[in-house]
Amino acid sequence: MNYLAHLYLAKPTADSHFGNLLGDFGGQRQLTQIPATVKNALDNHYLVDKFTDSHPFVKEAKQYFSPKRRRFAGVAIDVLFDHFLIQHWHTFNQQPLSDFKQTSYELLGKRIPVMPARMQRVVTSMTENDWFKEYETVDGVGLALDNIAARIRFTNTFTGAAEDITRYYTELDAIFLAFFPELIKHVNQCALEGA
Repeated sequence: MNYLAHLYLAKPTADSHFGNLLGDFGGQRQLTQIPATVKNALDNHYLVDKFTDSHPFVKEAKQYFSPKRRRFAGVAIDVLFDHFLIQHWHTFNQQPLSDFKQTSYELLGKRIPVMPARMQRVVTSMTENDWFKEYETVDGVGLALDNIAARIRFTNTFTGAAEDITRYYTELDAIFLAFFPELIKHVNQCALEGA
């Protein structure tokens, strides 16, 4: 899952938001000391990633990407699922998305000083530029994915993933709607950050 989903699955605390994103920035090896609350949130991040990566619905979703892009289909699905979470926000959360984002950005801002350097840069850019606004449209998702493709350190054919997404949008949306409730249930059952 990508940043919005990880924040959605976090508790409404600064440590939880920090830990639930820290897994994408080197995890615990980036910090000399880590409070239990952050460690539990980091473990939650890994739980979410493991469940997502091994889930049959996600494996099915990867098949909708062309062979030339399939190597990076998991990356595309992470960002695309944030898009679908935005599209179906009212199904999963009563709080308006704008309020949720504001609260999340404020909570992350409280932990900027203790974040690893790269995480500081990314989180600052994400909160100041409201990256999730970009994820509202397929064009925005495509732009985000093309930017990721440009940062890959070797020649690749990942650019243009929005073509596959547009072609199979309905199928991929249905997969998200089947998958995400299962992920929420799994996180709640494991309760790594408490009930």
